[in-house]
Amino acid sequence: MVTAEAALALPVLVLVLAGAVAAVAVLGAQLRCVDAAREGVLAAARGEDAATVRALVEDTAPEGAVVRIDRPEGDRVSVTVTAEVTPLGAVPWSVRLSASAVARPEPDPAGSP
Repeated sequence: MVTAEAALALPVLVLVLAGAVAAVAVLGAQLRCVDAAREGVLAAARGEDAATVRALVEDTAPEGAVVRIDRPEGDRVSVTVTAEVTPLGAVPWSVRLSASAVARPEPDPAGSP
């Protein structure tokens, strides 16, 4: 009787554990996207060129992330990081994550008195 109950409970326990691991992996990847977008927008606001901003973001973002840098002729700069994450490795299930950050460009120090 105890063996039958354990045989029923063990797969449920494994599924719960796999779900918890997947949730932690997705949360970690989302935090990396947020950090990468924030770091990129700060560099863009300082006036760094697009290649430097992209390199900074790619160092922080999850592997394979797509970076979009918007510098309209206005008073805001935005960086968006989008990544596709497979939290359980070999299991063919993926989650698309995205994070954006917006900042005002810093004034040019050469233009100040």
